[in-house]
Amino acid sequence: MAIHRLEIEVRPGLVDALAEQTRRRLEAWLGLRPAGIRTRRVIHLDLGLSDHEAQRVLAALVDPVAEVGAVGMLPDEAPTPDAPPVVLQVGLRPGVTDSVGTSVRRAAEDCVGRALTGRAHASTLYLVWGLTEAQVQEAADAVLHNPLVEHARILAVPRALDLQVPRPGDDGATAVAVVPLRDDDDDALTRRSIEGMLALSLAEMRAIQQHFRERGRDPTDAELECLAQTWSEHCKHKIFAAPIEHTYATGATEVIEEGLFRRYIRGATEAVAARRRDEGIDAQDAPYLVSVFHDNAGVVRCTEVDHLVYKVETHNSPSALDPYGGAMTGIVGVNRDSFGTGRGADLLANVWGYCFGDPHHAGRVPRGLMHPRRIRDGVHHGVIDGGNQSGIPYMRGWELFDARYLGKPLVFCGTVAVMPVESAGRPTHEKYPRPGDRVVMVGGRIGKDGIHGATFSSVRLDERSPVQAVQIGDPITQKMMFDMLTEARDRGLMSAMTDNGAGGLSSSVGEMAESTGGARIDLALAPLKYPGLAPWEILISEAQERMTVVVPPDRLDAFLALAERREVEATVLGELTDSGRFVVTHGEQAVVDLSLRFLHEGWPRALLRARLDPPARPPVDEAAIAAAREPARQGEHLLALLQTPELACGEARARGYDHEVKGLGVIKPFVGVRHDVPASATVMRIRHGRPEGVVLGEGVHPFYADADDHGAFAMAQAAVDEGVRRVLCAGARWDRMAALDNFCWPDPIVSERTPDGEHKLAQLVECCRGLAQACEAYGLPLISGKDSMKNDAVLDGVKISIPPTLLVSVMGQMQDVSRALTLEPRAAGDVLVMLGDTREELGGSAVTRCLGLRGLGDAPRSDPDRYAQRYRAFVAARDAGLVRSAAPIGRGGLGIALAHALLAAELDVEVELPTTNLDPFAMLWSESTGRLLLSARVDDLPALREHLGSHGLVTLGRLAAPTAPRGARLRVRWGGAALLDVGVDELRTRFRSGLPD
Repeated sequence: MAIHRLEIEVRPGLVDALAEQTRRRLEAWLGLRPAGIRTRRVIHLDLGLSDHEAQRVLAALVDPVAEVGAVGMLPDEAPTPDAPPVVLQVGLRPGVTDSVGTSVRRAAEDCVGRALTGRAHASTLYLVWGLTEAQVQEAADAVLHNPLVEHARILAVPRALDLQVPRPGDDGATAVAVVPLRDDDDDALTRRSIEGMLALSLAEMRAIQQHFRERGRDPTDAELECLAQTWSEHCKHKIFAAPIEHTYATGATEVIEEGLFRRYIRGATEAVAARRRDEGIDAQDAPYLVSVFHDNAGVVRCTEVDHLVYKVETHNSPSALDPYGGAMTGIVGVNRDSFGTGRGADLLANVWGYCFGDPHHAGRVPRGLMHPRRIRDGVHHGVIDGGNQSGIPYMRGWELFDARYLGKPLVFCGTVAVMPVESAGRPTHEKYPRPGDRVVMVGGRIGKDGIHGATFSSVRLDERSPVQAVQIGDPITQKMMFDMLTEARDRGLMSAMTDNGAGGLSSSVGEMAESTGGARIDLALAPLKYPGLAPWEILISEAQERMTVVVPPDRLDAFLALAERREVEATVLGELTDSGRFVVTHGEQAVVDLSLRFLHEGWPRALLRARLDPPARPPVDEAAIAAAREPARQGEHLLALLQTPELACGEARARGYDHEVKGLGVIKPFVGVRHDVPASATVMRIRHGRPEGVVLGEGVHPFYADADDHGAFAMAQAAVDEGVRRVLCAGARWDRMAALDNFCWPDPIVSERTPDGEHKLAQLVECCRGLAQACEAYGLPLISGKDSMKNDAVLDGVKISIPPTLLVSVMGQMQDVSRALTLEPRAAGDVLVMLGDTREELGGSAVTRCLGLRGLGDAPRSDPDRYAQRYRAFVAARDAGLVRSAAPIGRGGLGIALAHALLAAELDVEVELPTTNLDPFAMLWSESTGRLLLSARVDDLPALREHLGSHGLVTLGRLAAPTAPRGARLRVRWGGAALLDVGVDELRTRFRSGLPD
């Protein structure tokens, strides 16, 4: 079969963006300064094309204005005579998803007008002048490729025409192996779990051993793998479901028999739902909570024709190995979660949040880990490609940095969707599968990528972490699938669907089988990316862009015809049954035969023990604290804080992700006269032509967790409180808020490597207690969530554990987006007021981290019941038109909130701090919860005091027109004396330089 090579590059004289980006990275990372760089896209067409057809494909791929291309090779012309380049080729390894190649193959089919077999393979050439081969190899290893998923090789110059195409897979046997467990002792069982990356405990291995002893046989390899992924922490959330004996700080002990999820997460939501009914907020026939905790995402009522859907996922472990691929699969995976809820939702917006190691890390990085800057680069790139290529804007984004995230970065990806209340005459949030309905796999094909993804994310990262757990998404294929399935939904062609995510077919079909009581599939029918996959690999592969769809027999022909017309692959694999069993074959071979009861309920639930046993606190540095408190140093602190990575402007990187797609944004991720201040919350229309909007905010405060002995409880309440304040400040209704909880925790189970497991589990219990108490006080239901419990890395002899981290994502609703507010003060002459009281609460605060201070007290304590009354009063004043701008006072305290007001409005901000028992240091930098910074017209101040005076309203100062030529300034006085006097230009310089792109 003929193979053709295409090379495409930017025309000489035009800017080669990839080459320029590469030059900057080499200089910034390695101190290398090449004399010149060019890049070329290389495509190998293994499609059986004629030479003439290959030329037609080239013409379709080349931009005639900006690019040149050739079938074969372009000449390697040097920028100066006698200076041959070093040529580096970087391409994906065999078997790794090649989304560019897939798109090229589709384009080639359009060019020649027929279906093509074979594949297209994409790679990149770097032509580098002025560096040695050794330096280019160093660049390849450090910056330009990830050896887990890519190969990189330096080519001989002059180059020879290379027509070799990677061919993954083989034609080997696809036998089903039997795993002998019946005679294994405990050591052998443990060894099988570790070496097989099963992430099963000894008790779980014993339960499997006993089950098959009773059946008189040993399990197949596929049965063992199926049970491992189904019982994984990722899928079963075993720590949240287990009974826990918790010893409180008082010494009292309680057994939480029903587990953390049922008591605190589901329990809080059920309490909120009951109160809404009792208070008449919800009509009996139209509850606010439409679908929670049993589908891929949470669903709440919005308008008479639409519901809102929300899900936030974590993709920490894959992103540690391959930041680009791990993060991309995180965003495209959560898109499938929200899309696959009920019988399908229309994707509206993405959100993201990252916790990384220090981007300025200068020390040694343990072998097996990447530098935090490289992880940050790759994660941003992956989320941007996965989201924007799917045609979805982002509406929230944030980043935090700490040395403890060096081992495992936290990558949160979320998707908001809008779901029609009805489709094809039925409620869209309901699935209605029946025995006999066909099981259809739709979308991408199955490969070795993503094998052991579910079990891998349930263990710590170490030297045995599997390369095949890494995946790379193909958002174009997924977008085509979504469009086709949306049409199928509206035509009533399917009865149910779900994401083919963690655990692959094993999970999606195994879980769908519960709805009817059984399922039967034949893996020999499954479309593969390449031959040679064993049946167990086909079953549990998490290769992306796939959904499992259930189709009634009388709709099957129409469904398959629609898929063919929309160029989406759809394959019938089997059917749902009522046999009580999950049965899998590969042709005539028996692969899996498990009872659903054992598959889903057979894992042993061990009693876990939790006891707070905090580590000793470091000694208090009284001299450093006293020096930091000096009034004359507060301006210096403000400039230092604005330049820290977690408070600096992240606009340069964030703007790579387009937030204008769909044209529905009202309050964008960045606000202010220069559009560079992060919005407190964002607002987006739900549909074109309608006034209703969705409001998005979040709270995350991991640094409070270890600030004091009860910091985990305080962390949870602060996260809920900040998320609520954010959406209320933007205009959300008090009675239409919902939240998602995402827990990322270091391993909380006692072991040789985790002797402090009881303490970490006790922190988790306290965090759940704080979360539930706050949500009940605010009437805030938890509608979905995710827990990731093994966020430790043991590499190169070093153990690195993340701090306990809880993200609370809050989704609010507005009836009219034209009434949305931002943090940006409106006009000179307006007054600034603060709602809420400030206390000496600096433990875990931004200023303590920035200045390296120890012993500054406890983390902020919240009073949700009292705050709920305060916020209701604020909403009444806001809706009465008495508030012109509003912002929560959060990380960085009042000082950062005032700086944001100056940067956003570029008006003079003149403030007199109230005289209290607090010094200026505490007044400016305390992170006490429950506070808002508001602006209002002078004439409205009496009415505002009437609404809010009993809730701690304090007049701070006023806004004024800048005095030329110095520009706008922030002036803060205390006790009549000047405390701060900083210009907007100096603030902006610091603000924009702390987190460079």
